[in-house]
Parts: sequence; structure tokens; C-alpha cells
Amino acid sequence: MAQEVTKEVQPQKSKKGLILIAVGVVLVLALGGGAAYWYFSQKSHVEHEGKPKEEKVEVKDPVFVKLETFTVNLQPDAEAQYLQVDLTLQVEDQAQADSITKHMPSVRNRILMLLSGKKSSELLTIEGKQALTKEIINQLSQPFNKGAKPLVINDVFFTSFVIQ
Repeated sequence: MAQEVTKEVQPQKSKKGLILIAVGVVLVLALGGGAAYWYFSQKSHVEHEGKPKEEKVEVKDPVFVKLETFTVNLQPDAEAQYLQVDLTLQVEDQAQADSITKHMPSVRNRILMLLSGKKSSELLTIEGKQALTKEIINQLSQPFNKGAKPLVINDVFFTSFVIQ
């Protein structure tokens, strides 16, 4: 009897399978890298959107309105009797400056009333002058006519300040 030699035939692994696996791995890595890049670039973009954008704002030159000298009697205090002060107002735009000029008698009246109610001891310190600045801004920010827009006073500058 002849012995039958049976050999199991094992299929040979082809190189095509290895190439397909390698290409698949490369594609997965490329897609993962692309997705990670997209995710982080979107996250960075969202963070920048959350912050106020730095817009190119045209810087306007400040508009100043110089007022005539104010001389007022102060409230009775130790020795000082009167205050002489020069003021310059900084406003938002020329329209505000024109409105102040138009209402100059009311502007001067409001400031004179405010100044004449002060004592020299209140005005001698830096804090007193800063408080006076805020009070002047508050007084002048109130509309001059019913239904009129309030003025926008950005700052008050003392260009001369004499207490005697």
C-alpha cells in the first residue's frame, strides 16, 4: 500500500495584505492628525472670538472747551476768602463742544453755584480737587433742556487754581 502523503496546503500570505494594512494604518494616522489639527485650530479660534477683537479704531483728537476764569467767594473758613480758577473741559466731539458754547450762561451758572458752596479746606487737597472734578462733570452732564441729550464730559482740567 502506498502511503498517501497528505500535505496540508497552507495558503501563502501575500504581500498585498501587508501593503493594505500599512496603507490603512497610514490613512488612520493621517485622518487622526488632520482631525486633531482641525480641533485645536477651532478651539484656538473660539478662544480668540471670546475675547474682544482688537479693532482698528480711529483715534480721535480730544476736543477741549476752555472756559473763562471763575472767581467766587468761598464759604467762611479760616483765612481764605475767594477762589479763582480756570477750567478746560474735555468732551467727546465737536458737537458736544458746540452745545456747551451754545449753553454757556447755564454752564457758568452751574459751575459758579457749585464753587461758591465750597470751603477752602475742602479744595486744598488733591482729593478735594478730584471730588470737585466729579461734581462738575455731574452738574454739566445733566441736560440743559427737557428732552435734550445729556452732555458727555470726559474730564475737567484745572489750568489755574488760586485760593486766597
